[in-house]
Amino acid sequence: MIAHLRGSIYEKSPNQVVIEASGVGYDVQIPISTYTALGDVGAVVSLRIHTHVREDALQLFGFATSEEKALFERLISISGIGPKLAITVLSGLPVADLAAAIRTSDIPRLVRIPGVGKKTAERIVLELKDKIAAVTAAGKDDAIPVLSSGFTALEMDVLSALLNLGCGRPAAEEAIRKARKNGVDESFEPLFRSSLALVR
Repeated sequence: MIAHLRGSIYEKSPNQVVIEASGVGYDVQIPISTYTALGDVGAVVSLRIHTHVREDALQLFGFATSEEKALFERLISISGIGPKLAITVLSGLPVADLAAAIRTSDIPRLVRIPGVGKKTAERIVLELKDKIAAVTAAGKDDAIPVLSSGFTALEMDVLSALLNLGCGRPAAEEAIRKARKNGVDESFEPLFRSSLALVR
């Protein structure tokens, strides 16, 4: 099993990065928190990897920190939560906030994550509340806005991330506009978090 991957970023988008190592490109699914920690295309990156094997596929899930990987693996240990939903959950809240929501049984906060209903949120809390240790995560701001048609490059990245999480495009675009009107910082993660909170 692949547990660690080091190489250069061949291409990246929210929720996905292709890492080239020894001439081979590895397609790795990532949460938003890892995306914001990545450098530019061509930069060398080192990710912790969870290899998920199914009968019809082999998927790689990458994480910038051991806390992200540990929480991901705890999430997929819960019945009914697969890797895709676990990545969505990790993308919905910063790791420290997610851990705090689980420890304090903050169901309303968990159900604001796309794809997480009340029953799923309750199951997460029930299964993990006593297993989650305090988690701290240092966030990194990323992205310099570049003008494009309609949205900036930053806003397009946020839109792509929201769509990948299952949000409808019109609702996602409107949420981004509202977040920008609210004066959110010109960096990816703050804009993404604010937009996600407004998408409903």
